[in-house]
Amino acid sequence: MQRLRRDPKELVEAARGGDRGAVARLISLVEEGGEAARDVGRATYPLSGHAYTVGVTGAPGAGKSTLTDRLISRARAEGQEVGVLAVDPSSPFSGGALLGDRARMQEHATDPGVFIRSMATRGHLGGLSLATPEAIRVLDAVGRPLVLVETVGAGQTEVEVAGAADTTMVVLNPGWGDALQASKAGLLEAADIFVINKADRAGAGETERDLEFMLHLSSPPDEWLPPIVRTVATTGEGTDDVWDAMARHRTFLDEHGLLERRRARRLAQEVREIVAHRIELRARAISAGPEFDRILQDVVDRRLDPYQAAAEILARLDQ
Repeated sequence: MQRLRRDPKELVEAARGGDRGAVARLISLVEEGGEAARDVGRATYPLSGHAYTVGVTGAPGAGKSTLTDRLISRARAEGQEVGVLAVDPSSPFSGGALLGDRARMQEHATDPGVFIRSMATRGHLGGLSLATPEAIRVLDAVGRPLVLVETVGAGQTEVEVAGAADTTMVVLNPGWGDALQASKAGLLEAADIFVINKADRAGAGETERDLEFMLHLSSPPDEWLPPIVRTVATTGEGTDDVWDAMARHRTFLDEHGLLERRRARRLAQEVREIVAHRIELRARAISAGPEFDRILQDVVDRRLDPYQAAAEILARLDQ
């Protein structure tokens, strides 16, 4: 109990010294939100900015967890310590995260060089909670040079992972659908690497050709053409090619001065989301009071239109 009562600065110091329980506690505080989460952010932010973050996204069942497990093994073979955040669907009852991803990575559970944590999305559309950037910073601040963020596939909004990663990897399967649908979903814009997993199945060639066609039609603003890598994650086939593609993309970003620009954009977006979230919380507080009921009645009685009503509520946020 005494360990659990340590303040965030003490927890950060303990985590940087190798205390895995302290790392877990810091992420738990981040997930819980509130002032304790802010204290964690204040303690970790000055120590962060060193880890390289790779997002792994794609539809459910694409094999993201198995591929992530292989990438962990590849990183450990090179002596790199790894942090993994598996962002799972929230339980509608408990708000907790499913543990399926960690079960697939069980062989790394006792490795002190690997820290794996499942996080709940807490109902946030798109699969990434507001807590995820802070959790990444925790792993960064405690010295994990590589952080893998695996996110649930959630249709078109799964591309949100791109906002939290230096390199975004989109995992597809043969027969997943034509590349035009990928373009509509925003995957072509978000992906830095395409992985066709389960490539031993029929249709892998067609999927690759469709992607190549759409990629060559598009005009990447930074002139990076995402490679398409075939893998069979269950056997490890193609894992080295994925690892090499990650390294090439990182080198490209560094050489063209794009990495810092990406990170600056990411921080700007995070600040916007925090502002929007705080405004939303204040608006909800107003909507729970009698003043909101009065405004709503004016809308029902046609004395105000919805935009005028919203303007009145926003004006109260400034009071």
